[in-house]
Amino acid sequence: MSTTARTKRPTIRDVAAKAGVSKSLVSLVFSAPQTVSSYRKELVLKAADELGFSPSFLARSLATETGTFIGILVADLHNPLFAQIVDQVRIALEAEGEYSFMTSAMLLNSQGEQILDSKTVSALIDLRPKSVLVVGSIPDLHRLASLPESVDIVIASAISKDIARATTVRSNDEIGMRLLIEHLIENGHKKISHISVDAGDVSKSRRGAYESVMKEKGLARFINIEFAKSATEIDGFDAAARLMNSQSPPTAITAFNDLLAIGAQGATDGTVAITGYDNTFLADLRQISLTSVDPGNTEIADKAAQLLLKNDKAERAKTYLMEPKLIVRNSSKSLVRNN
Repeated sequence: MSTTARTKRPTIRDVAAKAGVSKSLVSLVFSAPQTVSSYRKELVLKAADELGFSPSFLARSLATETGTFIGILVADLHNPLFAQIVDQVRIALEAEGEYSFMTSAMLLNSQGEQILDSKTVSALIDLRPKSVLVVGSIPDLHRLASLPESVDIVIASAISKDIARATTVRSNDEIGMRLLIEHLIENGHKKISHISVDAGDVSKSRRGAYESVMKEKGLARFINIEFAKSATEIDGFDAAARLMNSQSPPTAITAFNDLLAIGAQGATDGTVAITGYDNTFLADLRQISLTSVDPGNTEIADKAAQLLLKNDKAERAKTYLMEPKLIVRNSSKSLVRNN
C-alpha cells in the first residue's frame, strides 16, 4: 500500500459507500442526528468509526447558511462563576445533539490588563455560528452586531447595551445587594463599605444597588466605595487594605464578586465582616467560608440553554432576572453593636 493510500483522510463518500446509504444521509447523521432513525444512524456511525472518519464542523458550518454550531464567548476563563455556567449550558446543548464551540474573548496585554481579543471574536463571526452565548461582561460587544439577523445572541451574567436584539439572563442585583446589607445591619453593622471595579455594567449595577439600599436604610453617611484595579483576589486585597488604613475603616465590606471578597479577607484581621457575590465553589471552602449571594447560577445557565435551543425571535431583546439567595457563612458572623 502506498503512503498516499495509507494517509488519505476518509471522506463522507467513503462512509456512505461502506454503510450502503446515500451521502446526504451521512451528512444528516452528523448535522441533524435527531432526524435520522436509530437503525440508520447506527449504520453510519459504525462505518465512520471503522474508517476513522470525523466530520469537519468548520467545513460544514462554512458550507451552510445558518451555521451548524453554537458559539460561546467567555469574558474570563479564570472566574469560576463563568466556568460553572458554561459547563452547565454545554451539557444541556449536548443532550439535545447541539455542538458548541467555546473560547475566551479576552487576553492580557503587556501591562497585564484584560483587553478584547478582537481576532478571536472576528474568527468566531467568520465561522457562521447558528447562535452565540456571551458569558460575562465583554467590552466592544457591538462587534457581534455584524452577525446575520437570523443568529440569536444570548448574554448570561452580564448587561449588554451594545446589541439591541440580544437577550439577557442575569441576577437581580438590587435584591442581591439588599440581602447582603440587611444581613450586615442585623449583625450591628453601619459602616459598610463596598469594593467595586470600574469596568462593566454589572459592577455598576451592584454599586448602584449598594448606594440605593444604604440610603434607604438611613446609612448614606457611611457610603464608601473603593475601586479595585480588576476583579481579582490580588486587587481585592489591595482595595481592602486601603479601606482598613483609612481614617474611618469599615466594620463590614461588601464586594462586587467572590474573588475580590476573598482577597479582602486576607487584608483584614478577621473582625471585619466580608461578603461576596456569585457564590462560587471557592466561597464554600472551609478555610474561606465566605458569605455570598447565589445569583441563581443554575437558573441562569438553564434559561440561557433554553433560549439557545428554542431560537424564538419573540424572546429577543428581553431581560430575565433570576432571584438571588443569601448564603451565610463564617465570614460575616462577627457582631458589632457600636460603630
